[in-house]
Amino acid sequence: MFLKMVEDVLKANPKGEEIFMEYNKTKTLTDGKRKQMVNILVADMIETHGRIPPSSARTNYALGIVTLFPYLQDPYSENGYEHYYDPVGNTGYLAWRIKTVQRNSSVGSQSYSRPSYQDSPRSRREALPDVEQLFGDECREALSTMRHSTDESVVKERMRATFQYRQKLVRDKDASMSVLDNFPRFLDIPGLIDQDFAMMFGDEVSSRFLAKWPTFFKPRVISDCRTLAPNQYAEELLSAIEPQPEDIYGWDSDMSAILLLLHLLPPTARGQKKTAKISSAQAANHLVRYIPEGASLTTFLERAETKQPFLLCIGEQKNKILKFYIIIDQKAVPCKAQTSVAAFDELFKAHYVFSLSYDEALSNFYTFVQTTVYNIDIGVTKESPRVKELRARLLQHNI
Repeated sequence: MFLKMVEDVLKANPKGEEIFMEYNKTKTLTDGKRKQMVNILVADMIETHGRIPPSSARTNYALGIVTLFPYLQDPYSENGYEHYYDPVGNTGYLAWRIKTVQRNSSVGSQSYSRPSYQDSPRSRREALPDVEQLFGDECREALSTMRHSTDESVVKERMRATFQYRQKLVRDKDASMSVLDNFPRFLDIPGLIDQDFAMMFGDEVSSRFLAKWPTFFKPRVISDCRTLAPNQYAEELLSAIEPQPEDIYGWDSDMSAILLLLHLLPPTARGQKKTAKISSAQAANHLVRYIPEGASLTTFLERAETKQPFLLCIGEQKNKILKFYIIIDQKAVPCKAQTSVAAFDELFKAHYVFSLSYDEALSNFYTFVQTTVYNIDIGVTKESPRVKELRARLLQHNI
């Protein structure tokens, strides 16, 4: 019923045939064709139901879209169509277009109650039940032991036993000392971030990015980017996927693919007072930075004013990195990782270990990685329609 309704509306429009042709050829829709489809359907919806179509009508059109074009479904959403219309929060491409039409015609929009979403990295997490936790005098004794021990196995064991204390500390806004001041071994023993993250979620969740990104997501991200309109920044990243010997200025293939994902999920203006929109190339500087081997790390840290964590790569050139650090509070936490993919894995996990919100410019990007790759807090994390749309496109895409 709703499939035929959407089909009839699109076929009655001169541009509708182009939408069907593109979907039949690629099993997806470009941003341009998706916007055309949404505009056509919203125009019909308003003509049929008035300038403020009821939620049921919006839901029917959204259901019709993903029924007619099944590869556009988001398998992680409850109904598969929430990126087109989510009745809980009145969000999605159809809702946004309706608001635009209402605004342009000077019709006030209704106010809706918003669902309660959680900031996943800052959500309270309990340690898995297999590790006994220390408190009081025993905890203080463990902290002292860790500061002075030269035995890494002892430090790691004490870190596991003080996990709950550490989680309480990172959430204490009034704490006089940062977690890195209380637990300085993060600064000289690689692997502690990974250990804490595994205590929150288990080894299987902790291993998901390294297991799924290289073979499943990376090739699909690259393939999707090749279909985009020409863009100099994206072309530079794509050329690094299969670099030529003379290419010495770009990132390696793995980091380039991660930055291509960011290009597919660029920053948007956010908040009541809209922040200035920046390009995906500018946003990349919020995610990863490079300094050549021999440059002063101390000087770099003194100038690194951002509060959100980012990855610092040090090496002969961008595609020959020797050391990776996660920069937090102008301190360098060494990565255990030896590759770009593994280093990014640690960077993502650092948000949870240190209870840090995502950088605003990287919100869509990190949310996609969180829900779609790690499968953390699905359904309780606020996702933009763009995140849901990209997930639907990549998960339905065969290489």
